[in-house]
Amino acid sequence: QMQLVESGGGVVQAGDSLRVSCAASGRTFNRYAMGWFRQALGKEREFVAAVSRSGDSTYYADSVKGRITISRDNAKNTVDLQMNNLKTEDTGVYYCAASARLMTFTLDEEYGYWGQGTQVTVSS
Repeated sequence: QMQLVESGGGVVQAGDSLRVSCAASGRTFNRYAMGWFRQALGKEREFVAAVSRSGDSTYYADSVKGRITISRDNAKNTVDLQMNNLKTEDTGVYYCAASARLMTFTLDEEYGYWGQGTQVTVSS
């Protein structure tokens, strides 16, 4: 019923900025909270950021606060992740996810739909 497609990944230098985007299908996008997760090689998937259905509330992992901003455009069915001052530890596959109902916003079990991911590589 809902498909998510990430884009915008690439290779950047530490300290650079990058924006990754997620395009969602369907006509009920505004009924889903949206989140971004990432997974580095050899590591488990971790929460990065989330935004409420209306976009009024945002949530961030402590490791990215102040450097990463999540936003959504319900008219375009998109959610973006603006990443500034990137660090090598930000490297990983970034996944967009949608949840019809979230309690904590940080657990992947709360998200029912996932994109295929887009690779972000930060070199030193």
